[in-house]
Amino acid sequence: MAITIAARQSGLARIQAELVGQALQAAHPGLSVAYHFRASLGDQRADEPLWQMPEKGVFTADFRSGLLNGEFDLVVHSWKDLPLETDGKTEVVATLPRGDQRDVLLIRRDRWEQRKDADEFTLLTSSPRRAFNLAQCLPPALPKPLSKIRFEPVRGNIQTRVAKLWQPLSDGSQPDSLIVAKAALDRLLAASDELRASLSQCRWMVLPLSVNPTAPAQGALAIEIASMRKDLRELCQAVNCEATFAAVTREREILAAHGGGCHLPLGASVLHRPYGQIEFVCGAAADGTTINESRLIPMRARPPRMPRAQLWPLSNEENEWFTREALTDFDETPLRQADAWWIAKAEAWPSEVVEQDGILFYSARNQIPSRFTSETVWTGGWKTWQRLAQSGVWVNGCTDGLGESEAPMIDLLAGKQLQSCKLTHAEAESLLLEHSMPTVATYRLVARESTPDLTGREMFFWTSGSNFLRALALHPWLKGKAHACGPGHTQQVIERAGLPPHIFLSRAAWLREMAED
Repeated sequence: MAITIAARQSGLARIQAELVGQALQAAHPGLSVAYHFRASLGDQRADEPLWQMPEKGVFTADFRSGLLNGEFDLVVHSWKDLPLETDGKTEVVATLPRGDQRDVLLIRRDRWEQRKDADEFTLLTSSPRRAFNLAQCLPPALPKPLSKIRFEPVRGNIQTRVAKLWQPLSDGSQPDSLIVAKAALDRLLAASDELRASLSQCRWMVLPLSVNPTAPAQGALAIEIASMRKDLRELCQAVNCEATFAAVTREREILAAHGGGCHLPLGASVLHRPYGQIEFVCGAAADGTTINESRLIPMRARPPRMPRAQLWPLSNEENEWFTREALTDFDETPLRQADAWWIAKAEAWPSEVVEQDGILFYSARNQIPSRFTSETVWTGGWKTWQRLAQSGVWVNGCTDGLGESEAPMIDLLAGKQLQSCKLTHAEAESLLLEHSMPTVATYRLVARESTPDLTGREMFFWTSGSNFLRALALHPWLKGKAHACGPGHTQQVIERAGLPPHIFLSRAAWLREMAED
């Protein structure tokens, strides 16, 4: 059998079409694949701002007639470019496993050094969704005060947009940064070193989905056929990733429910995990309503809601089982040898040590010692990211509080296979957890003499495996109660105690869902 696959003529579109062709040939030995590349309307009008162009299908509609008249058999699209509405004559029947759906921010190194004391920042993007969300989440992510972001439009393929990062703007000023889809950048970097020299002149951040959910279907490929071609539907099913297809379908449903279209400043990202489906939605709906939602649809049924007085803790202040003491004599060798540091809590960062009330701790106010600088820093969550940024640390990304099993997927950006090291506390080894990287203890936990009062509580949310184990040792009756936590190592600790916890994205989400009053 022979088929022809069509796509846009950009380098990225060609790579994506060939990925689909190779997957089909692997699934169907003997299949012959030819390719047809051409410009779309959006490519032909590359100087026109996207928000001034037609709402629907500026990069995809031109291919429909070719499918219907048999000029070619399949079209491979970046799925986020497809309009929400269809007429039923063509349909998306399959997709490959999704690329990294996050956005990546590129900042010129020279501009960063020149503008350390400037409080304004120029960012190239034509996406209303990116501009809306980055105005909120980018200032606290950067290790310098930032009061204003100036957004400037940019068009063209990835290579063209990266090149424009070094071209003067219409007023003669220089741009500082650019934001692009990480999946697109990854695919280009995997296929060629063309962009490597430009990236070496940039600092980068992979933005978390919890505060910057992306365009629905970002990172996913859509395989479109004429609806009447049942033979092609069966052919493509062999390469279809059902999890990706389901996540993208849900993201597009969320966008449609809020009056969506490609010009709507709203991001929606869906993740499937063993414990449930995560949905991040952030931006503005068609009626102007601001939306900021993070929710987990669990695989396991929740216990009944209960009075707030039966839940613990109701505040962070209640959850104090240990103080943290800085270690000054740890082995620095692994830190110096590592390419990347993984920081679960801001207290693990080895800054300057000060003493207060007889306890040594790392001061966030002091300059980070140069011997401890790392080219790549990854954190466990968004709050830790912000705390380190306030201390002057450049953070490259985080796991969004979803646990160490969430791979950073940044080797292509870094240009090498990174050797990571986790900074943690001295008692971490006693938890008998599996770590995906070497660990270095930079602080230790010191048990407090007074402990929280758990009397009358029926359900508990744990933010630390160490807290849980100490509470269980003091109160064995906790084995008969309900427990909750976020995904990750705390979950593993509770499970090893024989008490499978209910998973929530945060303590605040747990309180909202479980308190009946």
